Formats: sequence, structure tokens, C-alpha cells
Amino acid sequence: YWIPVAAVIEDYGIEVLLVDPRQVKGNRGKKTDVLDASWIQQLHSFGLLTGAFRPTPEIQTLRDYWRQRTNLIRDAARQIHRIQKSLEQMNLQLHKVLSDISGVSGMRILRAMVSGTTDAHALSQMAEGCIKAKPSEVEQALQGHYREQHILMIDQSLKTYDFLHERIRECDRAIEQVMKRLPARGQEVAVKAPAKRRKNQPHFHLAQEIARVTGVDLTIIPGISALTAQTVVSECGVDLAAFPTEHHYASWLALSPNNKKTGGNVFSTKTRHRPSPTGTALRLAAQSLLSSKSVLGDRFRRLRARLGAPKAITAMAHLLAKLIYRGLTRGQAYLEAGLAALQDRSRSNTLLALHRRAHRLGFELTP
Repeated sequence: YWIPVAAVIEDYGIEVLLVDPRQVKGNRGKKTDVLDASWIQQLHSFGLLTGAFRPTPEIQTLRDYWRQRTNLIRDAARQIHRIQKSLEQMNLQLHKVLSDISGVSGMRILRAMVSGTTDAHALSQMAEGCIKAKPSEVEQALQGHYREQHILMIDQSLKTYDFLHERIRECDRAIEQVMKRLPARGQEVAVKAPAKRRKNQPHFHLAQEIARVTGVDLTIIPGISALTAQTVVSECGVDLAAFPTEHHYASWLALSPNNKKTGGNVFSTKTRHRPSPTGTALRLAAQSLLSSKSVLGDRFRRLRARLGAPKAITAMAHLLAKLIYRGLTRGQAYLEAGLAALQDRSRSNTLLALHRRAHRLGFELTP
């Protein structure tokens, strides 16, 4: 409820601070709105209140567009789930021969199905591209009970899916206009355009716009895609001066240990529960490092073997947040040098471990 009030006050040129209620709940005695307001004013006059981080109005506009786009993508995914449920009720095992039924082959088969084609052989001929299943396997997976009610449900889900993707394209145009209004920062960084647009990717060169606005190519960090970088920029902005250090930034994203001590003993180090789109995006990026051949992939696999998957994902998300902070605050050259130093350190540690293992086995490791 604070958003419309803050918007009206800011229109008059007054600086508004959004304060955590835990900082002002210590007022004793009778609690009324007037007394609470007086207590908050007194604390603020003494400089005892810290305002929450809020991005600039331009970044807030970009954030709202990006969040709306994310919600539309989730709604479109729900339509695919409903289509999958209808296929299972018709005993069509299309998901066993196609890794993604919303791909080119899958959508071609589904659209032909709702248009009246029910012959399994004819539908199987529409599966093209680099699919691993044989044509006979695809034909066998399309043999089932084509009930009219399930065909109608698939038809309606496809129409809703197309409608949502039209709205996503509108969001992409709005996001592109907002990105172009943001000023360039630092020297221009060239980013290679993708050869082919993938599903749910924006309809413009997003990575190049992010590099122009931030002055650094964040996609050189292993695991960080253009979509993840856009989530970071839309939620936090380009200027991270509100965070004194990278540790403050990681703590704001709820990716740092929340040490709870009593009597000198730490009884909990679990991270704070805070809904953060940026933290969620970084955790997904960290999880994608499992099969990466980069230095961060090696570190993630070591942590996963030693600590388990949940703690390893949080630890790698913490590291990715610090790398992003360094790139946004210190530039492209510093980020590249830091990644190169991580690579050299990982190589040295690997060689040292190989020497120790060879020595224990009675061998000598030579170049």
C-alpha cells in the first residue's frame, strides 16, 4: 500500500525512504498512528533509519515490463502443461519422442491435429529437424484415442498460447524502447549476435543493449545468459553505488549466510528467506554450471560433491553475484582479468592435487 503514497509524494520533489518496520517497532507504550508517525520522524531526524534500495524511475519502468514478460512466459508454459495433460488422456505419448512438444515439430503436429488430421502416419511426417526418434517411433507415439473434447481443449490452449506470445512481443517492443532511452556507459562493447533466436528469447539483440547500457559484457561470465543479465539490470539497475561492497550486494540478494548466534555458538547459517527475482535467476544460472567445462563449472561440481546440491547452488549464486558486481562497478577489463585469474588458480590447484596423488601412489608427475 505504500507505492501510490510514495508516488504522490515523489511527484512533489520530496525524497521518500522505504524503511524496514523492524527498525521502528521499538516504540513502547500505547500504539497509535500518530505516535508511530512521531516516533518514525524522531528516529529519522537522528539518522537512525536506513532506506531500502529502490532503483531509478527509468529502471522501475524496465523492471515492471520485464516482470510482466516473465509472468506471460509462465502463463504460456501453463498452456503447454494443459496440452500435455490432454495428450496423456488421449494416450498420445508425444513427449517420449519429442524432447519439447512446444518446438517446431511439436507445434506443427498439434496444429494439424486440431485442424482435423488424426492419421498417425500423416502426423508423424510433420516431425522434422534433429530429433532422435525414428519415424516409426513417432508414428507409434501418435496412435491413441482422438476424443473431440480433448481436441477442443488443445485448440483453446493453442489459441491462448499464441495470444500470450503476441503480448510477449508487445512487451519486447516496450522493453527495447526503454533500453534505447537509457544512456550508454563507458566504451562500446561488441557482443556477437545469436545465430538463431531460441524460444522465449526477446525479439531484439538484448545482449548488445545490455552491454551498451552497462559498459560490460556480463555474458562472458559462465552461466550468465542475456536473460539473466537483463533480470539483474531490470531489478538492480546499472549503478550499484547503494551497495558499498560486493558482500552487501550479495546479502541484499539473500545469498549470504545469515549467522544466528547465541552464547557464542552459531546454531543456524541458513540464508534469509527473501523473494528476489535476481537471486532466483542467479540460482538457476548456478544450477546450469553442472555440465559446464569452465572454471566455475569445476568449482560447482566440487562444492556439490562436498556440500550437496542446495548449498552448492547458493554458494555459486553468491559467487556469480560478486562477479556481476565487479563487472558493473569496475568495468570489462577488470572482469576479464578476474576470470583469467580464477582460471589460472584452478589450473594450479588441479596440478598440485595431481602431484600429491601421484606422490602417494609412488609416481612422479612430469610435464
